[in-house]
Amino acid sequence: MDSRRSSSSFFDREKHVVFLQMMNQLLPSDYQGQEINRLTLAYFSISGLHILGALDEVDKEEVSSWVLSLQAHPRNEAELNNGQFFGFHGSRSSQFPRDDKGVLIHNGSHLASTYCALAILKIVGYNFSCINSKSILTSMRNLQQPDGSFMPTHVGAETDLRFVFCAAAICSMLENWSGMDKEKAKEYILNCQSYDGGFGLIPGSESHGGGTYCAVASLQLMGFIEHDILSKSSSSSIINVPLLLDWSLQRQAADGGFQGRANKASDTCYAFWVGGVLRILGGYKFIDKKALHRFLLTCQSQYGGFSKFPGQLPDLYHSYYGFSAFSMLEEPGLIPICVELGIADIAAIGH
Repeated sequence: MDSRRSSSSFFDREKHVVFLQMMNQLLPSDYQGQEINRLTLAYFSISGLHILGALDEVDKEEVSSWVLSLQAHPRNEAELNNGQFFGFHGSRSSQFPRDDKGVLIHNGSHLASTYCALAILKIVGYNFSCINSKSILTSMRNLQQPDGSFMPTHVGAETDLRFVFCAAAICSMLENWSGMDKEKAKEYILNCQSYDGGFGLIPGSESHGGGTYCAVASLQLMGFIEHDILSKSSSSSIINVPLLLDWSLQRQAADGGFQGRANKASDTCYAFWVGGVLRILGGYKFIDKKALHRFLLTCQSQYGGFSKFPGQLPDLYHSYYGFSAFSMLEEPGLIPICVELGIADIAAIGH
């Protein structure tokens, strides 16, 4: 039997596990440009193995030690209010030593890297009481802007819903919301809902699948919307749910896959981003699951992993969200996923 054909007729868990093992041990040369995001790549491979039920392939102590070594630490409590963010570096290439006077001049801590670091530590079962959460949360407030949005680093960068989500997820995993002004963040999110029901990454921008996920997941984590809101008797909500539901359902294309924006091609990752929104709202039951299943299999590689579009080579990013999508489709043998945190349910609840 042709291996290419067999790989697209069923979910090939064994090949996916081998693919992630390889990625976890030695990344191909094409990932050199992503060196600064090594912690994020590790999140994709380790969380992916967990969802596939293969976490025993990971040396948990070695992983937790490596992740913790990437955290930036203040010299004293006064440094927490000097405008810097003391989270996690994305890799060694953004982690610089202190100068001769002990000052951390080049602090490359990043919100996305900090989210990925804490997610990995959750997955491997690290004891969060050993984490200096105060330095993370206190300094994270330095990143929140007057309009409620967040910068990813203290040196300045774009502000959009991606980093509002990272901040909300960080607070949720640390079980401490002192790191952000939730009301301001809520107002920023609401200002991002577009006329068509979806959310743009910034106020006034085009509705986008990733931005919509970040908005809805953040609101759910912060407690501003209920999970499975469509099943609740109360029709009141701070967001326009009917319009959001309609926009999200329209993102499933004729080929069964999900697109990130109107008039775009279906893409593996949006099966999670948009599918996750529908799952949180309680509208996942309205999608054509068989058609989505068929589309995703056309993106499954004969080598393991998933590609962005059918017929392309797999990559770690789309592979992870392909696994996440199959988890939501309740593929046998996969661990259920906590959609709003982007990790397995069992890791999210800490057992």
